[in-house]
Amino acid sequence: MAIRFARLAGNAYTTRHTPMNLKALVLGLVASALILRAEVEIPAEHRVGGFALGCQAYTFHRFTAFEAIEKTAAAGGKVIEFYPGQALSPEERTVKLDHNAPEAVIQKVKDKLKKHGLLAVNYGVVGLPNNEAECRKVFDFAKKMGMRAVTSEAKADAMDLIEKLVKEYDIAMGIHNHPKRPNDPNYKHWDPNYILSLVKDRDRRIGACADTGHFARSGIKPVDALKILEGRLISLHLKDLHEFSARGHDVPFGTGQSDIAATLQELKRQNFQGNISIEYEYNLEHSLPEVAQCVGFVRGFAAQR
Repeated sequence: MAIRFARLAGNAYTTRHTPMNLKALVLGLVASALILRAEVEIPAEHRVGGFALGCQAYTFHRFTAFEAIEKTAAAGGKVIEFYPGQALSPEERTVKLDHNAPEAVIQKVKDKLKKHGLLAVNYGVVGLPNNEAECRKVFDFAKKMGMRAVTSEAKADAMDLIEKLVKEYDIAMGIHNHPKRPNDPNYKHWDPNYILSLVKDRDRRIGACADTGHFARSGIKPVDALKILEGRLISLHLKDLHEFSARGHDVPFGTGQSDIAATLQELKRQNFQGNISIEYEYNLEHSLPEVAQCVGFVRGFAAQR
């Protein structure tokens, strides 16, 4: 008699019903499960109220990457997500931080992160074309930086390649969404159901980077989008908007129309373990107090529950 086990990470397992074979198989399944979970294990010291919370460096895109690190730490964030092309530092503005950065630049960034107690968790939004050499540059950079994931608005024709690299590097990939484009019906990433269609039959490390502000700008309640993507959430760009419309701009958490408390409650219900990036794209030169208010809201939410 043979016992059949569920498919895990794309492999089906069968074994004869013997204690030794069963024990070996169970150990193998456990090891595989641990590998699948590797990218979500963000240490407790890099969490705020149980959430791995920090900033998308684009929040401070009028400043350098070093200044983004400083401001994220000053706001109370514990993690950071970088984006391609930000100037490195006030002293080296012509040097750009991206996946083409040399080892010396990467080490400078890692040293700066260590100094301010931050963990680099994600990189994007970055292009992942159906070109292995180009995609490898992104995954190599993420691996060198010790990141858990990359974020992209990947297209369907690149998904096989991306899945191959996700497995090889053990780095997750979250598909990002921008708002609905009325004049471009070919743009479908605004729809959480479309994102789900791209990832649902893929390795579990392939999922969504849910931009809640852009969902709201597309007329979709963030909580509804998160429910659609349950089990496939890699990361979030968390935003509260002053109005629930395409014109909505960022405001401190809890003061807008996006129901951040309900969003956090839904993440808690799902036992979400990925990272949350505050991406604050308003009052760009002087947003630090407002970003700190966002961090404080998450801390207060957790304290009340």
